[in-house]
Amino acid sequence: MLSLPLDSAKFRDALVTARGEERAEVGLRALETLWFNTGTLCNLTCRNCYIESSPRNDRLAWLSAAEVAAYLDEIERDGHATTLIGFTGGEPFMNRELPAMLDDVLSRGLRAIVLTNAMKPMHHAKPALLGLLARHGARLTLRVSLDHYGRALHEAERGARTWKPTVEGLVWLAQSGFDVHVAGRRFSDETEDEVRTGYARLFERLGVAIDAGDPGRLVLFPEMDAAADVPEITTACWGILKKSPDSVMCATARMVVKRRDAAAPAVVACTLLPYDPQFELGATLAESRRPVRLNHPHCARFCVLGGASCSQ
Repeated sequence: MLSLPLDSAKFRDALVTARGEERAEVGLRALETLWFNTGTLCNLTCRNCYIESSPRNDRLAWLSAAEVAAYLDEIERDGHATTLIGFTGGEPFMNRELPAMLDDVLSRGLRAIVLTNAMKPMHHAKPALLGLLARHGARLTLRVSLDHYGRALHEAERGARTWKPTVEGLVWLAQSGFDVHVAGRRFSDETEDEVRTGYARLFERLGVAIDAGDPGRLVLFPEMDAAADVPEITTACWGILKKSPDSVMCATARMVVKRRDAAAPAVVACTLLPYDPQFELGATLAESRRPVRLNHPHCARFCVLGGASCSQ
């Protein structure tokens, strides 16, 4: 079904909607999850990548292990409630310092999750991954992007000849004993139950012990199209939708990015909005504690109405 184009009057004012209503905001209840974008370079150019990752997009530069460590030190020093550290990209395994970052995180007693396409960059890191598994066990999770349980739709998004190496990577992780999850997309005409049933059949065929009915182990993200129309979220929406601001991702998470040619990293509101300057909150976690106005289509489509969170 075709979507209507986004009304150009929407999402123009951080304080009020196109109808003049007060825009909703979300305060940071507790920093439970801190994400690091390791860089936007990726081995793939997907059809609908929200962050436009590709082999050429270096708008977000490589983070270093030392830069990650500085934020981990801040978590410890200031007593944040952080328990989970996430790594996203691009393809995180293209950053050669990722294994050192993971070892640092896990050695501090935190949990870590890496979002990966499980292709060649990850395969290069197999020895390092096995070492991390031996030292830290199930506190390391790998979430593999498998956009659909069928090869055709997965490759329509990811490109030709991407299915086989991703599935091989998924199987290797599962057989090696890693805590492995899968991320799919809701871009077909199927119901969620039909999609989960399809994944369940695939996992059974592959011998991968993932419960497709568990929304934490098989995460199904809504499609992200910033050009498609979506309602703006007002302060009244919380009551109308019977939803708490605390349920939205920016109530419990932040992401660290490093812009190309920038001298130092910055903290942004969430994983979905790395480029929009209105969502850059400062250089430190302390500076990033201020409330976030939901002034972007992704805030509505993904988080409030879609009910999704990258930390699921």
